[in-house]
Amino acid sequence: MATLADRTPLRVEVSVDLVSRPPASVETAAYFVVSEALANASKHSGATRVQIAIHAHNGRLMVEVSDDGKGGADPAGAGLRGLERRVRALDGTFELASPAGGPTTLRAELPCGS
Repeated sequence: MATLADRTPLRVEVSVDLVSRPPASVETAAYFVVSEALANASKHSGATRVQIAIHAHNGRLMVEVSDDGKGGADPAGAGLRGLERRVRALDGTFELASPAGGPTTLRAELPCGS
């Protein structure tokens, strides 16, 4: 995730607390969640700062991306709908909170069990 953070013009704080790598499909989904969230924050939100937090809890990978932008993200947009489908295909959950005036927070929980 640090590589993604380095590629954006925004200030990005990354916090990853994992004992081991998740399964490849989960890791890939998490990568796309973070990538799309960073792209949206950079292009649409007017944000200057983004926080990324990734950790495991009760057999699930928790991914949260928050920005300090103006909010108002459209959950029906193609990118966000695609992310939601990708996460749900792995039996995960996807939430977007983006009230007008901000901030925007995107959360994905992905199962990592055997």
